[in-house]
Amino acid sequence: MSRSYEDAIASLNQLQSNFAIVNAIRKAGPNMNLQAIPEMIEWCKKIGYQPSDLNRLNLIHIAGTKGKGSTCAFISSILNQYLPDSASGSLATTAAHSKTASSKVSKVGLYTSPHLRFVRERIQINNEPLSEQQFAKYFFEIWDRLEESARAAGMDPKDPASKPVYFRFLTLMAFHAYMCEGVDAAIIECGIGGEYDTTNIIDKPVVTGITSLGIDHQSMLGETIEEIAWHKAGIMKSGSAAFTAPQLDSAMEVLRKRAAEKGVDLRVATGHPELTPAGATTVRLGLSGEFQYSNANVAVAVASSFLRSRGLTEIPADISTSPLPEKFKRGLETPKLGGRCETRREKNIAWHIDGGHTLESIEATGKWFASQQRQQQQQSSSSSPTTPRILIFNQQTRDAVGLARALHRTLTHSPSSANLTFTHAIFCTNVTYKQAGYRPDLVSINTNASEVEALSVQRGLASAWEELSPGTEVVAKGTIEEAVEFVRDIAQRESERGVEVSTLVTGSLHLVGGLLEVLESTAGSA
Repeated sequence: MSRSYEDAIASLNQLQSNFAIVNAIRKAGPNMNLQAIPEMIEWCKKIGYQPSDLNRLNLIHIAGTKGKGSTCAFISSILNQYLPDSASGSLATTAAHSKTASSKVSKVGLYTSPHLRFVRERIQINNEPLSEQQFAKYFFEIWDRLEESARAAGMDPKDPASKPVYFRFLTLMAFHAYMCEGVDAAIIECGIGGEYDTTNIIDKPVVTGITSLGIDHQSMLGETIEEIAWHKAGIMKSGSAAFTAPQLDSAMEVLRKRAAEKGVDLRVATGHPELTPAGATTVRLGLSGEFQYSNANVAVAVASSFLRSRGLTEIPADISTSPLPEKFKRGLETPKLGGRCETRREKNIAWHIDGGHTLESIEATGKWFASQQRQQQQQSSSSSPTTPRILIFNQQTRDAVGLARALHRTLTHSPSSANLTFTHAIFCTNVTYKQAGYRPDLVSINTNASEVEALSVQRGLASAWEELSPGTEVVAKGTIEEAVEFVRDIAQRESERGVEVSTLVTGSLHLVGGLLEVLESTAGSA
């Protein structure tokens, strides 16, 4: 059997749950989660680890509905400023503050999901994804250990039951890679929820953080903000520091109650004077969008708590009332996170790209896009009511029409949006290419294939948008590549007028990742 990166991705894709299984889990409700942690612990043992072994990684665990990926990126960027070979300085300067090697951070792991273009983006060390060679090496080490465990149990190693599902496998692989690579600070982003999330085999994190909460994954977490808060609070552990973003009162009450039950001192991370959108001394964040300041406050609280626990006593004990250290500022100013409030330009097209899969996040996307349009209008004399403004949208598995309506409402009724409308709206599937279909790293079998082929969701979205915005030209497309071609054709026609076509791409992160792939792979033909 070949052991290349491509082979690893092909084998990994076999572990995806198909649509029928995913749909059954959704219909079964939250109780399907009850065995998740015991099962994950067993998988962990099968590859040679006890959960307590993972404590050597000095774990930071982050949950939340909105912004947990951004918060993890901020934390990772801050910690990377304290690496021995960091451009911002050497850890030798910390010697005066600590007599033990435990204060040093030499390798920072970052495990997040989903990925955008490449699966290996999920497993990073010092802000760099694993190389293809590293990914293949650690993938097949886990694969082989699981097959050996199956043989030892008298089981056929080729039986699908001998391997965990996709996300569980990648979580095991991340822990294994970090252990082998000598990572001594690992930031782990929850997948879904917290209490029963695959990542919650962590039994002694150094610090935990909970970002803003909202309604999402109701089939697994419940229909109310209180139920969702209960799940997210599951990552808090006795003896570990814990921080949360400000929450609705009802959600905060649940978080505080669960913290008290666990003997955890839960603190709210908010209001640092250098981390408020309109502050006089505000740090300019590397990630765009005013909402990122909430994530930055959580990241700063978590990172400062972690670094002090490692012996860096120059970090203020209460960072919320102290000036931010220069390394913290650099850490907040430098992270890049593709597909999150990202603007790319090619010829006369501005691509505004931001995944938004909950009501709250799609509203935040709308406000961010509106702010980008205001800036563009201020900078360009060519902007006019006839300037093309294009939407590319998809959400294959959630309430797609509900999210589309929320986006339209935000752009047309919000005081800050100035009644923004689109000249064109394109609703496409998450399939990458016309001929090749999905790029291997972007294969998804957990959606209804017949619906994708028939463009059922897309046609429903098109019909709904025509009612919302009768003046918009609406089309449904079968692939992301066709959506990009549609925009480029319009841009080509407008090029003689010197007009920049403004395009918002939002909804599913699978759409966003596929779009970035198409833009990168077809840049020469633009």
